[in-house]
Amino acid sequence: MTRCFIIGHPVAHSRSPMIHGHWLAEHGLNGSYERVDVPPGEVAAFVARIRTGEFAGGNVTVPNKEAVLPLLDHVSDTARRMGAVNTIWRDGGKLHGDNTDAFGFLAHLDDRVAGWDRYVATALILGAGGAARAVVHGLAERGVGRIILVNRSSARAEELAADFGTGVEARRWEEAAALVAASDLIVNTTSLGMQGQPPLDLDLAGLRPGTIVDDIVYVPLETTLLAQARARGGVPVDGLGMLLHQAIPGFERWFGVRPQVTPALRALLEADIPRA
Repeated sequence: MTRCFIIGHPVAHSRSPMIHGHWLAEHGLNGSYERVDVPPGEVAAFVARIRTGEFAGGNVTVPNKEAVLPLLDHVSDTARRMGAVNTIWRDGGKLHGDNTDAFGFLAHLDDRVAGWDRYVATALILGAGGAARAVVHGLAERGVGRIILVNRSSARAEELAADFGTGVEARRWEEAAALVAASDLIVNTTSLGMQGQPPLDLDLAGLRPGTIVDDIVYVPLETTLLAQARARGGVPVDGLGMLLHQAIPGFERWFGVRPQVTPALRALLEADIPRA
């Protein structure tokens, strides 16, 4: 049996086992995907277990995404650019790592708003953490010419913008509302608006109809930001699809089958998300 995992600390909240469990059953595969709580100090010991063949590979979530990177034999250019790994697999006796967050973000956007990259010239990104880095990486690869970062800590936004260089700029958080009108795509990569977190206070008065508003938060599924965008004629894109699509490359690596994000899978996850 092919055993796979997701490690993090804590990890009990992860919905990844639902996704991979659904695909294993759908394709009739002899495999498993389990949660393993691994504190930061125990990451190296767990990676050693993968090397013994106990696991074929798995996923990594916070706070271990950065810690696993130097412990692997081969890391993709994307993961190095992200400074974090979320997918690990064994191949030829070596451990490989990748980061599929940008892939997941783009795949879901493609699914929800076909052809978006033909008209999005300016993107406004809220936040400057790991998720923002993945989103900026994906948008830059797709040729979005102007990417504006706003973050409560201006220094973090400036650092991220400097890492990417041409086409990416940092502005003050207080400027976000004024930048809404100039944006074709707005992405919230912060945890603001998530259930149990402070609200995201962004004035959408200047939102142009047709502007895409993407919130990577998926608990609740429709955040206040998305509800307000919908009311103003924006195109809302929820965060659940990014979670679903980022799982595809890993499953294919471990089990040899490329799965699909189907309405049945999405419904399974939606049913597990608390209404708020």
